[in-house]
Amino acid sequence: VQLQASGGGLVQAGGSLRLSCAASGGTLSSYNMAWFRQLPGKEREFVAAISWNGGRTSIADSVKGRFTISRDNAKNTVYLQMNTLKPEDTAVYYCAAASSYQGRILSSDYVPNRADFASWGLGTLVTVSS
Repeated sequence: VQLQASGGGLVQAGGSLRLSCAASGGTLSSYNMAWFRQLPGKEREFVAAISWNGGRTSIADSVKGRFTISRDNAKNTVYLQMNTLKPEDTAVYYCAAASSYQGRILSSDYVPNRADFASWGLGTLVTVSS
């Protein structure tokens, strides 16, 4: 499956953005999905994950209460709603797909990493100004 993230941009601190991840060449309902973010020179950081049917989610502590992940399998799209944005949220955001059998990425005591995901989209840049 090919993934394409969009929706990034420049926003002031306290503002909101909604990122979208559209899939082609496959059906997203077969995959657990996630969002990661990365700053130059830094490791790619887990942000949020959602199960193949949307029934389970996992959110990183750094964005809990501000970010929400959701999906619309009919539209083959996953979303990341980002509210109350902070300058430290500035990064390139990536969406990623993992097998629906990859259940540990949704566990509250596991932090997903790049190796858990088979497909990655090109990132979208989010810049939060202070």
